[in-house]
Amino acid sequence: MKKVLIANRGEIAVRILRACADQGLATVAVYADSDADALHVRMAGEAWGLDGDTPATTYLDAEKLLAIAVQSGADAVHPGYGFLSESADFARRVIKAGLTWIGPSPASIDLLGDKIAARQLAARVGAPLVAGTADPVSSAAEAVAFVEEHGLPIVIKAAFGGGGRGMRVAHSLDEVAEQFDAAVREAVTAFGRGECFVEQFLDAPRHVEVQVLADSHGTVVVLGTRDCSLQRRNQKLVEEAPAPFLTDEQRERLHRSAADICAAANYQGAATVEYLLSVDGTISFLEVNTRLQVEHPVTEETTGVDIVAEQLRIAEGLPLSVRSTPAPTGHSFEFRINAEDAARGFLPTPGLITRFAPPTGPGIRVDSGVETGTVVSGRFDSMLAKLIVTGPTREIALRRARRALAEFGLDGIASVLPFHRAVLQDDDFVGGESLRVHTQWIETSFAERIPAEALRPEPEEPGVTTSWVEIDGRRHTLRMPAGAGLAALPVAAAGSPAASTEPGAAEGLVAPMAGTLIAWLVDDGSEVAEGDPVVVMEAMKMETTIEAPASGILRHSSAPGDVLDAGEPLGTLDRA
Repeated sequence: MKKVLIANRGEIAVRILRACADQGLATVAVYADSDADALHVRMAGEAWGLDGDTPATTYLDAEKLLAIAVQSGADAVHPGYGFLSESADFARRVIKAGLTWIGPSPASIDLLGDKIAARQLAARVGAPLVAGTADPVSSAAEAVAFVEEHGLPIVIKAAFGGGGRGMRVAHSLDEVAEQFDAAVREAVTAFGRGECFVEQFLDAPRHVEVQVLADSHGTVVVLGTRDCSLQRRNQKLVEEAPAPFLTDEQRERLHRSAADICAAANYQGAATVEYLLSVDGTISFLEVNTRLQVEHPVTEETTGVDIVAEQLRIAEGLPLSVRSTPAPTGHSFEFRINAEDAARGFLPTPGLITRFAPPTGPGIRVDSGVETGTVVSGRFDSMLAKLIVTGPTREIALRRARRALAEFGLDGIASVLPFHRAVLQDDDFVGGESLRVHTQWIETSFAERIPAEALRPEPEEPGVTTSWVEIDGRRHTLRMPAGAGLAALPVAAAGSPAASTEPGAAEGLVAPMAGTLIAWLVDDGSEVAEGDPVVVMEAMKMETTIEAPASGILRHSSAPGDVLDAGEPLGTLDRA
């Protein structure tokens, strides 16, 4: 290989660019219209526009990507994660074009990317499994029938996807149909295919996974475990390596079954084998991700293995540089820095980053695709950067993480930084004897204890200056209107009335974020009550269900497919 086209964007494109530079390889970046001035575009040896600004017309357009690869003289393609990284068809087309595919064979992607076939393979090698459907289910009625036989809760999962997209959990019978429809919609949007299967869901499970590398010489190496239990909407937010509080027996079973699954699939490349671990110690195989994982840095930091460099070696037919499972050195955390407002249910928050000031110092690594002045598009994933913090022990890594998160400056848009800071004060996560978080912990235990107000970022006020004063040897921050002295500080009037809506007036239903209207859940002209789910929007590859802010007669003013900015009207509610 001499020249690599990176069929991706954001921080992972930057990560691969750096690995290629370390290996002496030339690079080609591609970009959507809104990414024209992105960091990965400016870092690459050359960059080619994709002439579009939606996933379907850019990073998911195999025809455009292959044409650019040929025109630019690239002889290899690295897909990163997401987009076409787990498309066997794209891999075949890359290989057919005479290019090197930096990933597993199309046959392995087909086998392991099909969640049904992967379960069957896992069963053959003796991996731990819970009950599930043998084939994709064709309707919500079939999902209900599975519940009647095996009980609740269940998880509905896209058969041809990963990363939490097209994955919904149903805890009661009356929500099975709704969750099935939502999973199918998300699967079609993310992967172009809507087939889903059903399996038992372990209540309050941890999510643990095993990083595997395999070369073309028959060597399969396990690099270790990770814990990825802190998730919202089945999307990971915090990961760590090695997975803490596992018994030697559990760790051995995870390592052995992951290696056996990859060996049986004749796998070549980087793979992550994922499992659920229940509170009673039950382990169940979940899926195999046939690509680089977002959380790969924590394994790199605790093993000293450059996983992207190993991907490049494997693609060139070279043997792995590591031959056996390395003993972990220290402990590492990864915090995904997403453009989401945790105080508003993790709503996506695209917009202009006015300040991006990541932390530095011992044990700190930041993988970023943004900088000060970046305009974050609502068309793509919400992740801006990853903060990776490593220390010799979990306790020291946690202390460093608190310090790093306190130092992290990000202005202009809301982010999940307040959430991360709150998590590192919670005993369920930082407790020294066990890990009490689970895959639904954010929506349950955490949400019940931590008020949304505590996760709200400090607002940026136009025309406000910041100063400081020292009192008894301690520095205190003062915020004042520009040009004003202390005497000019405004005083809030007590008892000021809140805004109200007159009886009979129409109340607006507005988009809480920039995005696309996916579906109305209530017909035009229907009567709704305050809090009823009425419409579904999609932004940054996430669906958000919006509730009625008041009771009344709903009138639609936008239609499915409409692209709206935050604050634009979706409809109105005629108040009685």
